[in-house]
Amino acid sequence: MRFIGITGGVGAGKTELLAYIKKHYRCEIYLADEVAHLVKAKGTSCYEMLRDLLGERILREDGEIDRGAMAERIFGEEALLEQVNAIIHPAVREYLLQRLDRARKDPEVELFFVEAALLIEAGYKELADELWYVYAGEEIRRERLAKRRGYSGEKIANIMENQLSEEAFREHCDFVIDNSGRLEDSFRQIDKKLEAFSWRD
Repeated sequence: MRFIGITGGVGAGKTELLAYIKKHYRCEIYLADEVAHLVKAKGTSCYEMLRDLLGERILREDGEIDRGAMAERIFGEEALLEQVNAIIHPAVREYLLQRLDRARKDPEVELFFVEAALLIEAGYKELADELWYVYAGEEIRRERLAKRRGYSGEKIANIMENQLSEEAFREHCDFVIDNSGRLEDSFRQIDKKLEAFSWRD
């Protein structure tokens, strides 16, 4: 079984490519953002630490953490953001390592994918067998984010400023998927890369 990390800039199209992989290959796929929500659910140690750090005002009426309230609480507070990341990132990593260990024992799983914008920064290069970089030109990504997510130009610029450069992504990744054009072209790149693995129609 191969453990593959998938990363790339916002708007590069990672979600669509992973949906294709999930449909056609014997794999498990985890999105770091989704795992981050799971590990801070009510009753977890991560939840308790975040509540103690940020206070009761980040909680919804049902006691779960309100994502919007939490984001508002840490906005512009660099030191606080670092403390939050120091709580969430290890919990996400532990969750994924447990799932990886389980997947390695399952003969049905040939590929194990983890997608995260901060994959490189979070040290997954040392854990994964290889890292893939989903590339799309900056203008294309801007257009997609404005059209599909309704993001303002300012919001897009802020997100992009806080992500690695194209050069850094390419330097740290083992394989690049150019997702600037048609999805079919990207699918062909994936199929060629994964031709040694089982195909599902």
